[in-house]
Amino acid sequence: MKMFRLAATAAAVLLSLGAAQAQTTLRIGLAEDPDILDPTMARTYVGRIVFSAFCDKLFDIDEKLNIVPQLALSSETADDGKALVIKLRPGVKFHDGEPFDAEAAKFSLERHLTFPGSFRKPELASVDHIEVVDPLTVKLVLKSPFSPLLAQLTDRAGMMVSPKAAKEAGDKFGLRPVCAGPYKFVERVQQDRIVFEKFADYWNKDNVFIDKIVFQPIVDATVRLANLKSGGLDLIERVLATDLKEVRADSRLKVATAIELGYQGITLNIGKDKAKGPLSQSAKVRQALDLAIDRDAINQVVFNGEFQVGNQWVNPDHPYYQKSLPVRPRNVEKAKALLKEAGATPPVSVDFLVPKGAETETPAQVIQSMAAEAGFDMKIRLTEFATGLKQAEAGDYQAYMLAWSGRVDPDGNSFVFLHSGAPQNYGAWNNPQADKALEDARSVTDPAKRKASYEALAKLVQDEEPLLYLYHRRIIIAHTTKLEGYKQMPDGLVRVIGLKLK
Repeated sequence: MKMFRLAATAAAVLLSLGAAQAQTTLRIGLAEDPDILDPTMARTYVGRIVFSAFCDKLFDIDEKLNIVPQLALSSETADDGKALVIKLRPGVKFHDGEPFDAEAAKFSLERHLTFPGSFRKPELASVDHIEVVDPLTVKLVLKSPFSPLLAQLTDRAGMMVSPKAAKEAGDKFGLRPVCAGPYKFVERVQQDRIVFEKFADYWNKDNVFIDKIVFQPIVDATVRLANLKSGGLDLIERVLATDLKEVRADSRLKVATAIELGYQGITLNIGKDKAKGPLSQSAKVRQALDLAIDRDAINQVVFNGEFQVGNQWVNPDHPYYQKSLPVRPRNVEKAKALLKEAGATPPVSVDFLVPKGAETETPAQVIQSMAAEAGFDMKIRLTEFATGLKQAEAGDYQAYMLAWSGRVDPDGNSFVFLHSGAPQNYGAWNNPQADKALEDARSVTDPAKRKASYEALAKLVQDEEPLLYLYHRRIIIAHTTKLEGYKQMPDGLVRVIGLKLK
């Protein structure tokens, strides 16, 4: 009898070891450590990448920027544009076993709208109230027509959280988030790792093939790549454009790319400049700075030509790009003439706030050199990203280099940065005509009418230059050949459904 128990125990151990060995883990290297893992309170790009693994949304986007259902099945906008009815997917559970239904959807949307400090509130500001029509149908009643609403629900504003877990955790929800995505939260060690494991009751579990996902923040892009090459990671985001040649030459690696929805630009402080320098006081001086910059040269010299130059809040391939307003070529002599017309005495000193990082510091130095030829003294001030953001919010800068990861609808790239009083209008630009164009573009659904409003806005931005749009980055993901099924989409997120590890 004793021998039998020993044999049974040994067999159980072997089975256990076999199961452990069979478990697959996807290790993803991130360029930063995300902020809070609460979709209501989060605001970093890297956080959105992590959310993709565990927090499903009502809607998603596909490779062609079409809006497709995720936790929703369908939607219908009222004829007057003042209501959106959403049919929900049946049989969905949150990670704590609670059902996802119309009451849960109403709770999540109302939490985004009312939770103290919510960063989703502006995104859903058009919603007056939410009604439960039946157990699998919700109705969003709007204050006024708002055409970007469906697009807002493809991102964090559309993420659903467990009402029970959210009520119990309060403002600590981000420490142990409970959503309805393919993976459920296990642990987080700040600056080290975030661990998730496969959710057995996921509604689309037949397309989830990897058992565990571990996100590891590694700020240095070179170290991140070295970890991928050595086998310490399976996938890394934000590969440097200058490393692409090396990655493509390595037969053990694959690359996936897409031009981003967002942009890299320089916000110019117009309304909060404490020094009242020439840059904030004269549109001609801002136009001169714009004309001093050779965008194509920056792309070629710094990014090996991998990025896409631009001059608007959407890239030139986007359906809302205004082809009637193309990128203006560099013109140093005209820039000097504009400074003279403005009565500005060269060199015009500019406090140039630049976040630390290889993809910001080097182009900032090139811009500094170009601007000097036209009569500007761009004094680069490097700061950590979070510190720089606070300084920008306080108006402690004259030019601020800032990247925006982008949204599928042009409203998400423009309204919060250009409308007077908007939360991310760091330069405090105030133009009633621009406000009207932005509001008009929100209130109609006809693409031609929306495009006309954005054209009016683009002309105003080109004249007054509150923000110099420079280029659109190529999203570059590298992964080992052991990983199969990876596709890159323009929003830069890392989607894990369908991925397999050999």
